[in-house]
Amino acid sequence: MVEQSLIFIKPDGVKRGLVGRILQRFEDRGFVIRDLKLFSPTDAQIDGHYHEHVSKGFYPELKAYMKSGPIAVAVIEGPNAVAIIRKMVGVTNAGDAEPGTIRGDFALTTAMNIIHASDSVESAKREISNFF
Repeated sequence: MVEQSLIFIKPDGVKRGLVGRILQRFEDRGFVIRDLKLFSPTDAQIDGHYHEHVSKGFYPELKAYMKSGPIAVAVIEGPNAVAIIRKMVGVTNAGDAEPGTIRGDFALTTAMNIIHASDSVESAKREISNFF
């Protein structure tokens, strides 16, 4: 089943010049990049994306991190995109991410874990409409 997923390369990944290398992994796997932009997200976009975390104590730090530089946002499409992309990205805790995953190869901390990927088809639809 062809699906769309939203990914974004977080400010640390953009600052480190990893955008091309990360996007290449998705293309190498056979996915198609349907939309792509590099920009600084607004407060409303960040709050909309992380709506379940807004009231949590760590949120101000997360929001400041997401505003610390531009992000690269892409809509990636292909068969079973959500599940496969999540596997390619690796687990959230960078220290536990397997080598060969994006986080396992590029991230050192959970706070700066390089990339976000949609966790369900429903989330992908909401996230895509938030950024595009």
